[in-house]
Amino acid sequence: MILNASGCLDARATPEVARQLDAFVTKTVTLLPREGNASVRIAETDVGMLNSIGLANPGIDRFCETLPPLRKELAIPIWVSVGGFCADDYAKLCTTLDGCDEVEAIELNVSCPNVAAPAEATEEIVKAARHATSKPLYAKLSPAVPDMSALALSAARAGADGLSLVNTARGLALDARTLRPVLSTESGGLSGPALRPIALAAVHACFAATRLPIVAMGGIETGRHALEFIAAGACACALGTILFADPNAPARVRTELAAEAGQHGFETPLAAFGAGHGQRAAQSARFVA
Repeated sequence: MILNASGCLDARATPEVARQLDAFVTKTVTLLPREGNASVRIAETDVGMLNSIGLANPGIDRFCETLPPLRKELAIPIWVSVGGFCADDYAKLCTTLDGCDEVEAIELNVSCPNVAAPAEATEEIVKAARHATSKPLYAKLSPAVPDMSALALSAARAGADGLSLVNTARGLALDARTLRPVLSTESGGLSGPALRPIALAAVHACFAATRLPIVAMGGIETGRHALEFIAAGACACALGTILFADPNAPARVRTELAAEAGQHGFETPLAAFGAGHGQRAAQSARFVA
C-alpha cells in the first residue's frame, strides 16, 4: 500500500499523481484557518529538505466543503491529517470528520515541529480522539523523543488503530552568503534521505513494541527502501520529499518494490512483512484495513 506523506502532494493541482496512490493523505487541517509561518518556508539541503510551513490551512469547516468533490475526482480513499494545540482540539476535529463519508481514516498529527507543541501528552490526545470518532485513527509520532517504543505504546493504550512513522526532525540551514538561517523560523522540519535510517529504526522498534499497523515515511525514494520498511514492520509506505523531484514516484516505487521482493524470493512485497523480526513476529501483526 502506497500513500503520500501529509503536505507533500497537492491532489487538486496534480490529481493524476494522486491517483497513482492507494490512498491520499491530506495536508494537516486545524479547527480555525491558519496562514502559517512567514516566508522563507522551504529550504533545500544536501541531505534533504527543510520546511516550516506552520500548518497553513483553511480550517475544518471550509476544508469539509472540499471533501466531496475531491473524493469524486480522485476515486481513491482519503485520509485526513488533523492538528491542534490541546486534546479538545483533536476531539472536535474528529467529531466533525466522523460524519464525513468521504473520510477513510484520520491521522493525528501530534508531532509537527513547526508549531507550538500540544499542551497534552500523546496518550491524552489519542484518547480524546478515540472517544470522538469510530473511524480508524493513526498517530503520527515524532522521532525527537528518547524512547519511540514508549510513545507508541502510549498511543496504543489510548486506542490508536495504527501509527504513522515518522514526522520530520528539527534541522537548520544557513545561507551561504550571510551565514544566517534560511528559514524565517530559523529551524524547521528535515525530511528526505537523512531521515530514512531514523525512520527505519522507529518502525522496527515500534512494531516490536505494539504490533500495530504502521505507515512508514521518511526518505523513501525507491522500491528497495520500501521493502526495507516492510521488513522492519510497516504494512504501508508513504512518499514525501521525493514527490517534489519525481511526481511519478508512486508508480515507479510500486514497480521497483515488486521487483525487489521477487529478487529476495518473496511472491509479493507484503510477504516480506516483518522479516526483520523473524517469521513468528510477523505473523502476530495486523495490517492496514
